[in-house]
Amino acid sequence: MKVFISHAHQDAALAARVAQALKVNGLEAWDADTNLLPGDNWAAEVARALEESEAMVVLLTPDAIDSGWVLREIEYALGAKNYSNRLIPVVVGDRKRLPDTGIPWIVRRMPWIELHEGQGGLPEVKPIADAIRSAA
Repeated sequence: MKVFISHAHQDAALAARVAQALKVNGLEAWDADTNLLPGDNWAAEVARALEESEAMVVLLTPDAIDSGWVLREIEYALGAKNYSNRLIPVVVGDRKRLPDTGIPWIVRRMPWIELHEGQGGLPEVKPIADAIRSAA
């Protein structure tokens, strides 16, 4: 299953580690900072990845809440049939640091997964992988 990782540009290193950990858990992960190459048509490649993916993991950080791109990606996932019940909000750090006003109301009502560091420097993504698989 292909998983789109939505994140703020400032969280690129974390998104790459999450993508790697998801791959270790048998999922194909796509994030812009890892998969886009210089000279690629950024908008076209992101659009293609959104259309081809079957689940979305949204890394919720203060920077992500302020990102218009992350908000648009969430809105796309909420309206796309291929993401039905497979939009996975993942809070990074203390949830209390995130302002409710920047998060779409429907996402605030979804169950969130807390991201913790696992062994070997990779984030512990088994709960994320399990949530994606159980919704498939």
